[in-house]
Amino acid sequence: MLDKRENYRRAFAGFDIEACARLTDRRIETLLVDPGLIRNRLKIASVRGNAIAALAAIDEFGSFDAFVWSYVDGRTIQNRRGPHSPVPATTDVSDRMSKLLRKRGFRFVGSTICYAFMQATGMVNDHQVDCFRHRALA
Repeated sequence: MLDKRENYRRAFAGFDIEACARLTDRRIETLLVDPGLIRNRLKIASVRGNAIAALAAIDEFGSFDAFVWSYVDGRTIQNRRGPHSPVPATTDVSDRMSKLLRKRGFRFVGSTICYAFMQATGMVNDHQVDCFRHRALA
């Protein structure tokens, strides 16, 4: 997927939410034949729907950042995992986030995707306690 990032950036106007919300059916059809993308009709169409849902959340919360961080009360969840502790694929928080995102009209936002998003954005610190990054992110 990371190899295709630039193709997605080009296809979706640099990931501009407003531009994605305005995707036309014709543009979606064009994207479905683009070999640089994963050509799944539901996933490509969900970009428009998710952008519309994101804009509604921005209107309500003031920013998308404020919206997603509301799931963790604005603070990073600091886990304390030992050297051989497994990192879960989902948590109660990611389950709740997924459920509420779907209620707001987002699609392809399962609990595993939500937890990976939380890790990637710093909403949760899952580094093992003996990792140099754990302390830096604490």
